[in-house]
Amino acid sequence: MATITAETKPTVIVLGNEKGGSGKSTTAIHIIVGLLREGYRVGAMDLDARQGTLAGTLAGRKHFVETKNIPLPLPPFRSVHRSTLDNRLEAEAEERSLFNAAFDELAVDCEIIVVDCPGADTYLSRYGHAHADTLITPINDSFVDFSMLAKVDPDNHDIVKPSIYSEMVWEARKSRFGIDRGKIDWIVMRNRLAGSEARNKRDVGETLDALAKRIGFRTLKGFGERVIFRELYLQGLTLMDVREANIGIAMGLSHVAARTEVRALLAAIKKPVPRLQLVA
Repeated sequence: MATITAETKPTVIVLGNEKGGSGKSTTAIHIIVGLLREGYRVGAMDLDARQGTLAGTLAGRKHFVETKNIPLPLPPFRSVHRSTLDNRLEAEAEERSLFNAAFDELAVDCEIIVVDCPGADTYLSRYGHAHADTLITPINDSFVDFSMLAKVDPDNHDIVKPSIYSEMVWEARKSRFGIDRGKIDWIVMRNRLAGSEARNKRDVGETLDALAKRIGFRTLKGFGERVIFRELYLQGLTLMDVREANIGIAMGLSHVAARTEVRALLAAIKKPVPRLQLVA
């Protein structure tokens, strides 16, 4: 684990799953900006440097700030690349070193670090998961995505067994406890919820609640399927930036509902009081 003392160790929020298209990076940027606006000193890490989704989003945000001369909050940021070494043990050692160096640099000034993990089972992803105080796993509200968490009987939706990803989270919890006796608060976030009370939505919710009791996570209603998220994402903007950014988007009822979803997510994350408030 990164060489940070207990007194100075930042709170670590990890975004992780093993399936693309679930809104993981959209969730990450809204958490980062939301916490910055709450007065926290927030750093960001992208452990999928090759794809660089979060890195690209933050680069777009920096470009917007510089070209429009609008002072939106920006986090310090580090990308961590996978090792190219052929020897597995040497590659893992190099990735630990790269992660720890990036983490330590951010930890000097940041009280919260948000880590975006790759959507695949890699050593770097597992190492990132083991640092989490809070792990957020966004999934689309369907049994297709549910299979990432557990195998389900197709006839009655009974849980057959936890999935490989759930087992990986269990191993991360053991690693975290073995290092500093810390615990990982796991939140499964249901994104792209349908507006209607469809039977599939109800069945997914009931099965998810049953699995939560079995393997230990909290469930959270996430972000709805809204065009506004896609409109803002390419520029690295969030719903909290709309008024200041002056990009011609009027805040309708759908946008207000989306901001409520973001606030609910931020409220669900366990975090300390911002240091600036403690000083004040």
